Amino acid sequence: MPDIIAIIPARYSSRRFPGKVIADLDGKPVVQHVYERVSGAESVSQVVIATDDSRIEQAVNEFGGEVIMTSPDHASGTDRVAEAVEKINRGDIIVNVQGDEPLIEPAVIDAVVQKIIDDEGIACSTASSPITDEAVYHDPNAVKVVMDIHGRALYFSRSSLPFCRDGSFVGISYVHTGIYCFRRNFLKIFTTLEPTPLEKAEKLEQLRILEHGYRIGVVITGETPKGIDTEDDLEAVREMYEKK
Repeated sequence: MPDIIAIIPARYSSRRFPGKVIADLDGKPVVQHVYERVSGAESVSQVVIATDDSRIEQAVNEFGGEVIMTSPDHASGTDRVAEAVEKINRGDIIVNVQGDEPLIEPAVIDAVVQKIIDDEGIACSTASSPITDEAVYHDPNAVKVVMDIHGRALYFSRSSLPFCRDGSFVGISYVHTGIYCFRRNFLKIFTTLEPTPLEKAEKLEQLRILEHGYRIGVVITGETPKGIDTEDDLEAVREMYEKK
C-alpha cells in the first residue's frame, strides 16, 4: 500500500467570504469539520492543514490538529499543497481537500485514492456526481465534467456539458467535486507547468493538466457535498447540521 497523506489548503483571504474556514459551524471552526472528515478516511495515514495565516494556525492548534505554515504568495491551493508536501517530505500519493468542504465524505476520499492506485495511466484523480437538477446543469458555478468510457476526464467546463440536442442531460452529465489525489512526482511537475488557454478562459486549474497532455481519473459518487463559498452557504450547511 502506498503512503497516502492528505493536505487541506486553508487561506483566510477569500474574496467572497473572508475567514470562512474558521467561521463557527455547530460549535467548531469549519476547517475542523474538514479535518475530522478527512481523518475518517481509511486510506489516509496523515492529515495536515496548510495555511499562510496565523489566525487559522491558532484555530488548528486549539483543536489539536496538525498545521504547516506556507508562503502567502501562492497562486493556488495546489501550490500551497505542494510546498507543504516538500516540508513534510513523505507521501507517495497526496490527497488535496479544500478547507471549505465540511461535508466531504470519507468514503469519497477513499474512492478517489483507489482510482489512482488502480489506474497507472493517470496523473491524478477526482470525483463527480450525476446531475439531475436542470438548474445545476445550467449553473456556471457548478463545474461539469465529461469522461471517456474508461473513467478518465475529457473536459471540465462551467458551461452546460455536454450539449444535449434532445434536451435530456440526465445520465450523461456530471458535476465535479473539488477533491484531488495526486501522485507526488506529478504534483511537483504540475507546479512547473505554464497556465494554459482553456484554463485561463474557464478559470479552472484542472484544465492545465489536460491541456499539457496528462490524464485525470474521475470516480462517480453520490450527491456532491455542499461547499462554503458565501455566508449564505454557511447558513445552509448550518441548517443541514441542525436537521441531523
